[in-house]
Amino acid sequence: MICVRPAFLRLSIISIALYFLRLLRRMSCMALLITPPPKQSSPAPPPPPSHPWWFCRRPLPNDEKPNLSKKHIESSCKEQECNNLSHMGIHKFAKDNDFCPIKTPADEIIKPSRKRPARLAVPRGLDFIDKAKGMDYMKELEVIKGKDFFLARKKGRREVMEDRHAVVLDISGDPKQAFFVVIDGHGGHAAADYVAENLGKNIVNELEGVRKTGNQIEAALRGGYSATDRECLAQDVNGGACAAGVLLKDGELHAANVGDCKVVLSRRGKAITLTNNHRLSREDERARIENSGGFLYCHNGVWRVNGSLAVSRAFGDLHLKDWIICEPEIVRLPLTSECEFLIMASDGLWDKVSDQEAVDVVSREKNLLESCRKLVDISSSRGNRDDITVMMINLHNFKIDIPN
Repeated sequence: MICVRPAFLRLSIISIALYFLRLLRRMSCMALLITPPPKQSSPAPPPPPSHPWWFCRRPLPNDEKPNLSKKHIESSCKEQECNNLSHMGIHKFAKDNDFCPIKTPADEIIKPSRKRPARLAVPRGLDFIDKAKGMDYMKELEVIKGKDFFLARKKGRREVMEDRHAVVLDISGDPKQAFFVVIDGHGGHAAADYVAENLGKNIVNELEGVRKTGNQIEAALRGGYSATDRECLAQDVNGGACAAGVLLKDGELHAANVGDCKVVLSRRGKAITLTNNHRLSREDERARIENSGGFLYCHNGVWRVNGSLAVSRAFGDLHLKDWIICEPEIVRLPLTSECEFLIMASDGLWDKVSDQEAVDVVSREKNLLESCRKLVDISSSRGNRDDITVMMINLHNFKIDIPN
């Protein structure tokens, strides 16, 4: 009988040994493939600062702040040391913080534990663009100091300034006679330019040979307004213009207006409105236009002639001249010792500032030029985006002293 057991056992042991060798080799190869690269040695952390723990953190409440002066802090703070603190996770101050002298924006704070994602650049909308344009249009303020008058004006959202003004002093060689007018153009500045250049001259021409009675002076004002309107229409200029004028003559004040410019008198600190706006909110103006065949349309609470113009009287406006007249309303009153100053302005002021408020601002300021500037600023700060023109007239030099 042949014994095969030792040979079989030898074969089995060799097979098992070869199997484990192959398995060990395969595992070694896989370990080489997945082994990560050796880590780079990280630099040693910076040494701890010599300053107290509270120094470059955000400010503590007043009852918890250490009793150190700002000068002492500024002299002892080093920029490099605070940068080291930022790497340790201690926040730097914002730029507008007065407690720490380091001027680093708060957005530059880096936390080592987690990296903050970058901010998204969101484009601004059209509403912001429109506001930015409006602010850019209104950033310029012009002030004028003249003889017995002061003026400030500011352009609104339109590309060109449509407000104008005109002054005629020393009429007939008399320093106590003068004409002042504030003009608000619409549909362009051509009509306002023409009125500013010619209205004063036409009124002076009408005044030649006029007696001192008030009725004839009133007729001269109406004639000057009417002549200017006819000439403006003959020039075929575009658009139209509102105007509020004041004639100071022989110790009297004559205020004449068409449209929505306004004249306000300060009498012992009380506002006296001398003009009435010619807008379609007035029932008599709406009735006059409707009786003459005009069409009125109310949009967003504003009445308009033929759906376009919001005033009922003005210079120019050729395409609406059947209904838009240029006959001024005139107020006459004597210049007494109680009359202090006049405020003449376009609707850019009066839409945001009341009559009495304007007088109060001037009375507190005591300086007419600065008062003009301040009134313009008030109207702008309240959201007005229209052209603004404010004129102040010192009435003391136009009063006539009556002997006792």
